[in-house]
Amino acid sequence: MPPDAPVKASPVARDEAVLGVFAPSLYADHVKVYPRAVHGPFRMVKWAVLVLCLAVYYLLPWLRWNRGPGAPDQALLLDMSAPRAYLFNLEIWPQEIYYITGLLILGAVALFLATALYGRIWCGYTCPQTVWTDLFMAVERWIEGDRNARIRLDAQPLSVNKLLRKTAKHSLWLLVSAATGGAWIMYFQDAPTVTRELFTGAASLATYFFFGLFTLTTYVLAGWAREQVCTYMCPWPRFQAAMQDEHSLIVSYQAWRGETRGKHKAGESWEGRGDCIDCQACVHVCPTGIDIRNGPQLECIGCALCIDACDDMMRKVERPVHLIDFVSLENMQRRAEGKPTILKLVRLRTVLYAAMLALVGTVMIVTLAMRKDFVMAVQQDRAPLHVVLSDGSIRNGYSVRVTNRTHDPADLQLVVEGLGGAQMFQAGAPGRHGTLRLSVHSDASADHHVFVAKPRRRSGNDLQQFDFVLRDTAGKEVARIRTQFAEPQ
Repeated sequence: MPPDAPVKASPVARDEAVLGVFAPSLYADHVKVYPRAVHGPFRMVKWAVLVLCLAVYYLLPWLRWNRGPGAPDQALLLDMSAPRAYLFNLEIWPQEIYYITGLLILGAVALFLATALYGRIWCGYTCPQTVWTDLFMAVERWIEGDRNARIRLDAQPLSVNKLLRKTAKHSLWLLVSAATGGAWIMYFQDAPTVTRELFTGAASLATYFFFGLFTLTTYVLAGWAREQVCTYMCPWPRFQAAMQDEHSLIVSYQAWRGETRGKHKAGESWEGRGDCIDCQACVHVCPTGIDIRNGPQLECIGCALCIDACDDMMRKVERPVHLIDFVSLENMQRRAEGKPTILKLVRLRTVLYAAMLALVGTVMIVTLAMRKDFVMAVQQDRAPLHVVLSDGSIRNGYSVRVTNRTHDPADLQLVVEGLGGAQMFQAGAPGRHGTLRLSVHSDASADHHVFVAKPRRRSGNDLQQFDFVLRDTAGKEVARIRTQFAEPQ
């Protein structure tokens, strides 16, 4: 190619030539957030909720509950080996997964109701990501100092002091993460037993794997990712606005009162300007690093720490508090117009959510109240559907499963009702009987193959409905299943 031959430009080079500059990146660099400590009523509520949530999480597996001999004595246990879910006096079997579904529905609807009333109060106070991030930031603040001290420390070159502080911080973070991962394991295994096994090396490989997994996720999400989880990973901010309306209480900056903002010196007049002194206190305390004065934002978790910070500054400059407030959009407009505010908690969406809560809760309570200690399931044999015996009678076979949910072995009696002349027997057992004795161990299920024989009818339908009835030793009915008896035409 001749030296002066034109070089074919790449697509990127052509774009840069058109723009006259290098093409900008589509993604902004992450800016580390350094939240400042704040004091006030909302911060006190957050501390109280944090202590309560952590206490429940860490201590609940150690709470004992006597269920009798042979049963686990942990108050809350999800025993995957049994498999059972134990919740105080309630024992959930795999067939009763609908109870877990009901609890999830109750939790979801309660979250919808709380959001409709108070915005993202769940995110700001009780979300596990918020609680553990708050705990990690408290550890960080204790070791490295408050906002300005941490900024200076990160800007300094590596030194012995910086290395010691960073090592201490991350060591405590890992310790909290390990306690968190260990506590999570305890919800699936007996707490004292698994704790001893973890420290002695006797735990299973699966136990160590999940212990390490939950430790790592806690350390990464609460220590490093922090607000990025709320902004990028959590789906709730993307659709929580659909649960709100103009009467929902949310954290808002009242621009009608704060603008025009600007610095203010003692003794200067407040005429012709707003109450906001542009001190950035609301920005510096925000755990997600946003400026609430820019209006409602996806990143805002509704923790209200900016209210505490702003109220503190308003007191210092002798201006009315609640420049930033928990207020609905409707009331913010009313305040701007000088009208009295209204608190409208009862409205269509909140009534619907409350009704759904009441309905699902009632269904679960009624279902629990009707829950039986013995459950019977019957499956009719299909191949063959019926057999003609040597004496001319007809035999049908049934698989009968009896579940004993009590912690005592049970001797039960199986009888047939609604099938004239019917008798029962089991394979290998002599004779036919009107009653069969079935034994079931405590907290277990037993399968029985039962044959029912009856004289052949000369006419009529080839299918007859009848009931298998299960009675205890006192003759009390404990379970009943309707099935059918097949005869040849």
